[in-house]
Amino acid sequence: MFVARSIAADHKDLIHDVSYDFHGRRMATCSSDQSVKVWDKSENGEWHCTASWKTHSGSVWRVTWAHPEFGQVLASCSFDRTAAVWEEIVGESNDKQRGLSHWIKRTTLVDSRTSVTDVKFAPKHMGLMLTTCSADGVVRIYEAPDVMNLSQWSLQHEISCKLSCSCISWNPSSSRAHPPMFAVGSDDSNVAYGGKVQIYEYNENTRKYAKAETLMTVTDAVHDISFAPNLGRSFHVLAIATKDVRIFKLVPMRKESTSTGPTKLEVQIVAQFDNHNSQVWRVSWNITSTLLASSGDDGCVRLWKANYMDNWKCTGILKGDGSPLTGSSGQPTAMSTVVGSSVQTSQNALNGMSAGRIGKRAPFAPPLRQLTSPKTNQHPAYY
Repeated sequence: MFVARSIAADHKDLIHDVSYDFHGRRMATCSSDQSVKVWDKSENGEWHCTASWKTHSGSVWRVTWAHPEFGQVLASCSFDRTAAVWEEIVGESNDKQRGLSHWIKRTTLVDSRTSVTDVKFAPKHMGLMLTTCSADGVVRIYEAPDVMNLSQWSLQHEISCKLSCSCISWNPSSSRAHPPMFAVGSDDSNVAYGGKVQIYEYNENTRKYAKAETLMTVTDAVHDISFAPNLGRSFHVLAIATKDVRIFKLVPMRKESTSTGPTKLEVQIVAQFDNHNSQVWRVSWNITSTLLASSGDDGCVRLWKANYMDNWKCTGILKGDGSPLTGSSGQPTAMSTVVGSSVQTSQNALNGMSAGRIGKRAPFAPPLRQLTSPKTNQHPAYY
């Protein structure tokens, strides 16, 4: 079993997004009640709401944290056509709120003419940059020239994707071999338009972003998209939440020395799962990119892991009330201990020992060969 903790969020409407900070000790939630709430984890593991305020004049779709190197900074985006940047400051000594922290709005980004559907900070090695995407099909990239002054942001790039945008993800790779890259997904419901996921890459020569690839096989509305942490790989891994869960491998092809265009990518689909039997709304990687969590309209979070042959399997099903779920084999599925976040799984779930404890081989262990000697079958290997 895993531990399910319910938090009385006290939002007055649907909660659209939950975001953890870099260390996993703080959490932000946003809702159609137009508010954002910040939660801090206490020493005993309980979450306490430490701030709550009205952020927009419409539903707040997404909230995200900047890297702590830039301070305690949040960004939010809304149906009201704006994105906002918030910073937590501690009250000055002559202030009524002496010693107390509070959140203040540093800027409002008003360039979009339609609902701003996602907002993400770029990887920290690029500096303090913020990306938004909108229902009008435009991705906008802003930069804070002075990280000490978050009230000034300059619009660096405007990229038209032609299709309504729903979500965006930066490739976190800091390798010099990989130029800055992001993926954008579309929730356009017209399945006649293929390519609901587009990959853009920064070109050093033109100093602009150019489309490197379109994933033509993704024809249904995309709700979420997430690059896996890179950890020195030469290729990129991208998870997509649509009517199912899909994992793509993007392999950069060798560039000609005279080539000035974006890197050509070889696209391989490595996994596709419809176990949710419903729309999938979120996909999220753990920090080592060995485990993917997905959530869907079936009310479950499912955990996916690859074995040594890169075959992806479901290694756990998490239900909000903590009740056991039956896997496809008809046996109870091995559960992970989850405290706070579905992707903060226990080490046991990561190495397959949770399955070993209940006397069953981990689902991602390789099959044993049928050998004639009875001794060889006495010690099955666990992974």
